[in-house]
Amino acid sequence: MSKEIRLLSTSAILGYGFPEASLRGGLDRQPHVIGVDGGSVDPGPHYLGSGKPFCSPIAIRRDLRLMLNTAVRANIPLVIGTSGGAGGAPHLALVATMAREIAREDDLHFKMALIQAEQDKESVKRRLAAGRVTSLAHQPPLTDETIDRSTRIVGMMGPEPFIEALDAGAQVVLAGRASDPASWAAAATRAQLPPAPAWYAGKMLECGATPSIPKGHDCLFVTVREDHVECEPTNPARRCTPLSIANHSLHENSSPIHHIEPGGMLDTSDCRFDAVSDRAVRISGMRWNPAERYTVKLEGVELAGYRSVCVCGTRDPLLIGRLDDFIASVRGEVATKAAAFGASPGSYQLGIRIYGRDGVMAAREPIQHATPHELGFVLEVVSQQSQEMASAVLGMARTNMLHTDFPGRLCREGNMAFPFSPSDIEVGPVYRFSVYHVAELDEPTEPFPIQYETL
Repeated sequence: MSKEIRLLSTSAILGYGFPEASLRGGLDRQPHVIGVDGGSVDPGPHYLGSGKPFCSPIAIRRDLRLMLNTAVRANIPLVIGTSGGAGGAPHLALVATMAREIAREDDLHFKMALIQAEQDKESVKRRLAAGRVTSLAHQPPLTDETIDRSTRIVGMMGPEPFIEALDAGAQVVLAGRASDPASWAAAATRAQLPPAPAWYAGKMLECGATPSIPKGHDCLFVTVREDHVECEPTNPARRCTPLSIANHSLHENSSPIHHIEPGGMLDTSDCRFDAVSDRAVRISGMRWNPAERYTVKLEGVELAGYRSVCVCGTRDPLLIGRLDDFIASVRGEVATKAAAFGASPGSYQLGIRIYGRDGVMAAREPIQHATPHELGFVLEVVSQQSQEMASAVLGMARTNMLHTDFPGRLCREGNMAFPFSPSDIEVGPVYRFSVYHVAELDEPTEPFPIQYETL
């Protein structure tokens, strides 16, 4: 019988939720490892900068409690990457605190490993000075000044820190920022399976049952063998098909067939997708090409300002008919009046998103001449000065959207309808990505220290 490892992923992200029955169904199939990807860069820079999770702590705790109780009582390792959503030190600390509290409340006992991914600025500078940091995605070269401005920088670890933690006897592994498939690739390669099917399995497991139909946040069971991977959802309401698996393998990557990961590239150009039942699919033919240099991605953010927003709408056909002139008049009034209280044009950005015309695609909207009967507006001000100034400028924008006159205007009161009171919402600090680079490492575990504790 060929060597295999059975892996159970509970959901796409810790805190997205999953049916308890699906978890029980997965446990019945005797998995060797249970896990979940804890986060993603997809929700943008705010969560890394603020240190807050993008899933509700209530939802994270619910998922974590079910997974901890299941894994610990069945003596199965539990692995979680990118803990807390963005994988910085505060995100990892949040999930670790929850794990300790659940262990105490539910009388669970286990060895836990915490793998840090947040990078010390001085160490990043030393790596930069040694010529071992390069740019990604048309980013400018990294500088010491950019590093100093960064609120937080994380490294996206590969499978090696997970392997080290599991080899040290940790039953529960909580990691900071990690490549989404890395924890699963770690489990499979640690079981002496080849990297190609190991990484491919990770690509499926990182999103839970998303490779199945109907799509949803649910559990996925994957068996990894030496020359193929088999995927099947544990919820009988879902099923994997060759098309659903092939479709999912294209996601979140600039190339549909070449997936760059720490240590190499997964090549799926020759993959075969064969149904082994009406609910399970076997994938074979993947290849792993080792990299000449071991690199990891660095993600960092810096403070860009402070945001306030307002939502309003209109169905005035006369205003809609001359909308561009109206918006230009509003912008002109705001610039003049805001300058009077110290908000110079270069110190803030006023955004007006127009939903019902081009609010989703903006200038790329292909339908240019449709005449809607109503429009929604999201007014956004980002001030580099302060939250107070952002709200002051937003208030001026909201007032002028409401009262600016235009030729032929029949409504002598307000132009806009406001669904909320208060109408203006202070969002708080705004962050932008400032570090999106690749760092070369001597050792894959080098910038990812591990702490152990016994609960």
